[in-house]
Amino acid sequence: MADSRSPARAPLKARALYEQVADRLREDIFSRRLQPGSWIDELKLAAELGISRTPLREALKVLATEGLVTMKLRRGAYVTEVSREDVAQVYHLLALLESDAAATVAAQADDAALAGLGRLHDKLEAAAGRRETFFALNEQFHMALLEAAGNRWAQQVVVDLRKVMKLNRPHSLFTQGRINESLAEHRELMQALRERRAERARALMQAHFEHGLAATA
Repeated sequence: MADSRSPARAPLKARALYEQVADRLREDIFSRRLQPGSWIDELKLAAELGISRTPLREALKVLATEGLVTMKLRRGAYVTEVSREDVAQVYHLLALLESDAAATVAAQADDAALAGLGRLHDKLEAAAGRRETFFALNEQFHMALLEAAGNRWAQQVVVDLRKVMKLNRPHSLFTQGRINESLAEHRELMQALRERRAERARALMQAHFEHGLAATA
């Protein structure tokens, strides 16, 4: 009689080295240690990180799929430099996805999800004078809204689009007066969500991104 027991499973391994390298490079790109348009010196970087070029190249492939790195034939890898058109296209897609999410949340989200968004909004209000903290909380709010909408595919797309947004400096939220404007827009959005006004929430989120794009000009 055949043994019906499941074969032994291999133990889980530690996180792949190339993923850790990708995280480090992502941080360097967002912090501007690696400047937009700059060539990535693989030999120098591998030496700094104390690794071979194999995990570094695998990490660069990951960042290339995210749009943060551009691979050029026979020239190597470069930090992606976004154009005004790139930024406009990213904002357009984010506006479509997140305005749809806002309408869905207003129509369908439970009270607990709305309460969670309200707490994040309160943190935004408190962080108005700390720009980097505000930026991080703002992104957290938008991702929480998408999570409450329940479309994991939209979440996945938005995560990648927001990585490209971070290549654009100065970010619209850092433009003079934009933080206060953004907060006012968030207040209106929260009111529409709490009142379950789906189309109002959709329109407000659409306008939120239109104003954000205008502030990057």
